[in-house]
Parts: sequence; structure tokens; C-alpha cells
Amino acid sequence: MLMNYEKRYDLIVVGSGAAGVIAAIVAAREGKEVLLLEKLSNISAKLKATGGGRCNLTNTLPNEEFMAHFGRDGRFMQDALALFDSTKLIEFMHEIGVETHAPDGFRVFPTSHSSSTIIAALEKEMQKVGVTLLCNQRVHRLLVEGEHIDGVKTEEATFKASHVVVATGGLGYPVLGAEGDGYNLAEELGHKVTDLSPAMMPLKTKENWVAECRADTIAKVELRVNLKKHKKLRAKGDLIFTKSGIRGPVVLDFAREVTPLLKKYGEVPLLLNLTKGMNEEQITQHLKKEQEKNPQASVAQLVETLLPKALSQELCKLASIDMEKSLNKQEGKAKAKLVSLLAWTPLTVNDHDGFRLAMITRGGIKLKEIDPKTMQSKLITGLYFCGEIMNLDGPCGGYNLQWSFASGYLAGKLL
Repeated sequence: MLMNYEKRYDLIVVGSGAAGVIAAIVAAREGKEVLLLEKLSNISAKLKATGGGRCNLTNTLPNEEFMAHFGRDGRFMQDALALFDSTKLIEFMHEIGVETHAPDGFRVFPTSHSSSTIIAALEKEMQKVGVTLLCNQRVHRLLVEGEHIDGVKTEEATFKASHVVVATGGLGYPVLGAEGDGYNLAEELGHKVTDLSPAMMPLKTKENWVAECRADTIAKVELRVNLKKHKKLRAKGDLIFTKSGIRGPVVLDFAREVTPLLKKYGEVPLLLNLTKGMNEEQITQHLKKEQEKNPQASVAQLVETLLPKALSQELCKLASIDMEKSLNKQEGKAKAKLVSLLAWTPLTVNDHDGFRLAMITRGGIKLKEIDPKTMQSKLITGLYFCGEIMNLDGPCGGYNLQWSFASGYLAGKLL
């Protein structure tokens, strides 16, 4: 069992995700005595799972565009990105022996397409610069003298330092150690934490016809929230129907908008444009032209020129249309209903799997209580927050991992 250390560190980092590890490395490179505490038996468990294990590190967007994808609070990361943007992150990875590339010109991965490559390189670099790493150390309390941080207390020991970085992440993927410890630590010192919602996850729907459409990915789908006060919420991207709802890149991104509304309203009605942006008039013209080309074609066959077979049939059923008849032989009401459904298909989100399958957390420590130029708490001198623990989250595509690295780098560099 560890005994209380008399040694005083310059910096203690709590949490060994992307933000915590890079903060520790950068501070140690600056000659600081650094202790990194991790409650699990290995570092960076969640980083290992990022991007399905491929680890989408960042993306190639310029900083202004990058920040815009985080919404109105995106500019909070301006100073961190000015110091450590995607270009600097790629350079840093090269320095520690990780080569990267952007196969699609946007998302940046290690060339190995394995997060294990990155974790091994980070661990090696920590050893090289002299970071002291202690695993199986759960921090129970932050120690404060007056309004200054003074260290941390774990189950087994007390560690002293004049600077502490809390980089414990959010609540997503609890099987990888996410328990929200950092929120409790921050609140005990007077920090406010916003409502927390799971984000970047599949969504479940009230409608069960989606289970019949699981074979295909629908490209360029537009999603909209169909609630009076939230009609501006929308997203575009590829969508996949599942046994119980919807998933795919556009859903993972949009979930961060939907889950807080689900908590508030119980159900969230959506409208989906599944026809690559076509409106009712364009859809009507398209179906007429296809009928002219093939007068014997049934309505189902015509709709299949726009959508996969299973989805076409389900939308025809919803419109109460006779799938075997041609377009010209359909009742006007049913035909109008079909066109309307093709333009905007209604779905109702009524559930999700909670934080169990959430890749990130929406919400966190209030940004107004953190200095964006340093990541230091405005309440406690020497206390810093980095990464997902703060109330700032972005979509899929390397946004959140870049933010974790950038905020951790800023804190470690400016101690």
C-alpha cells in the first residue's frame, strides 16, 4: 500500500485520457515535476476505443471553421487552438513517432489506423520526459489551502502540488471508467456543472417500421427537429435504420441536440428528407418522368428509383398506396401522401441507451468559471480543467479529441 508522500510535485494530473496525458507531457518537457494519477489499471482506456479503435485524432478544417462546429461557445477554444491546432497536433504525433494521414482529405488518423499506436507512443514519451505515472489511484478529494489548490487525496495516499489538472472526461462509456468523478470534485469546490446528457449515440424511435429497412445506408439525409421552439435544429449526413431506431454519422452528430430535448419533452418528433434534398414538386416530376419511361412500372418500382427497396415499400405502406398499381391509377389523396412522405418522413425519437453507448457527454463545468487563456479555474488558483469535463462538445470527425489535446496542451504549457 502506498504511504503519504512528503515529496511535493509541481503538477498533479487526474485522468489519463488525451487531455491529461498531453498536459503531463508538456509540463514535464518544461522541467516540471509531474505526477499522473489514473483510477484504472491502464492509461487512456477511452482513447483506445475512439473511432472504433482507429482513433480519428483531428481534422483538416481551419480553426475558425473548426470552432463554428461547436456552436455559440466554440470561440472558448480560440486560445487553445492558436497554440495547438490540428497542424501542431500532427507535428507532435510525428515527434513521438506516430505518423498520420487523412485518407478522405478531412479526418486525420494514425497510419496504423490503431489507437494502440498512439497510446504506446504517449506512454513512451511520458517515461522519456520523467512523468510519474500511478494507476489504480482514484482521487476522492481536491485539497485546497485558502483559495489555492494544494494537492489531491486518493483512497491510499495524499499527494501535494501547487497545480492540479482535472481531466477525468465525461460520463460516456462507463465500462471504460467514465463515472463523472471530476464533476463531483469540481462541485465540492464551488464550481457549477450544467445538465449532463449522453451524446454521439444511436437513437430509438416509436415507429417500428424502421426495423424492416436495416439493409441500406441512406446518403445525404437531412434531419430536422419538428418542435415549434427548436425548428432551427437540423443536420445532414448518412443515416442507417436499425432494429429499434436510427444511427449513422448524421444521427451520432444530431444526438447531442436531441437527448436534452428528450429529457425535457419525453418524445422528440423529427422530419427526415431521405431523397437528397428533393422537395415535393421535384419528387412529383421525377416520378412522372420515370412512369413515362416505363409505363408498366408500379409505384413501388418508381419509388425504388429514389430509395432502396425495403424503405420504398415501407413508405408506400405508410401512404396507404397500392404498390402494384402504376402512378396514374392511384387515388389523388394517397399519391399526395406518398410524395409528402418522400419529401419529409416523420419519425419520433422516444428513447436511447443512456451513457452506456454515448461516446461523449453534452454539458459539463460551466465555461464562464474557466479562463480560456489558461484553462485555469476562476475560483481556485492552480486548478485547471481540460477536455470533455467542460461544457463544450462537438460532432463526429476528430473535433472532440482535438479539443481534448489542445486544452490539455494549453494547461500544461502555461503552468
